[in-house]
Amino acid sequence: MTNPIKISFLILMILTCFSCQNAEQKAVEKIEADFGLFANENDSIAVELNLTEYKNWNSLLERTEEIACNDSIPKITFENDSVIKRVYLRNPCWENFGCILIKHRNTIQIHNDTISKADRFYYPLDSLASILKKDFNNNGKIPSWSRNPEKLLIFLSYDDEKISSFPKTLYKVVNEYEKLTDSVVLKIWLNEKLDIPPPPPPPKEPIEIELIEDEK
Repeated sequence: MTNPIKISFLILMILTCFSCQNAEQKAVEKIEADFGLFANENDSIAVELNLTEYKNWNSLLERTEEIACNDSIPKITFENDSVIKRVYLRNPCWENFGCILIKHRNTIQIHNDTISKADRFYYPLDSLASILKKDFNNNGKIPSWSRNPEKLLIFLSYDDEKISSFPKTLYKVVNEYEKLTDSVVLKIWLNEKLDIPPPPPPPKEPIEIELIEDEK
């Protein structure tokens, strides 16, 4: 092997090694974040929920509560090439509680990607960022909105035919929450399916109303 060929071969080997090292570093350097895991808890008591295993909402809800009743925490993990986000659900074990008093003002309810607040208005999922921000900044000023961001509780529920939207919505909740605060005390409950009435139809145009009156 002549010297030029040897040099080219060595350069190629060096570049290949650097490429492998960079790929390994990229694989290792993932940003990790935990949401809903309290200071006195650790991941060893968490049980992973594989969302692909659940085709209806009740079975996912029952499994979540079963984990909670075994002194564990239900966990859902989102992972891609750069990020690992673990969401720890705060569903209680209802066997241990007769009831839990929760003030509606401190809740955000999302059912089938429709948001409702204690003011009884309904909002599209695109409004999530502004609703979270309003709750965070309210500090008790408006009675129907959160008194304290640390008390904020987010309920999620779905009809069976809409359950495929759940992972994407949960990820959106985490991302919007992360933009607002460094706190990771995100309290999310999976809830029973709610009966949210459809929004009222838009009012008719004035010209249409006048025509109807004329006919009478």
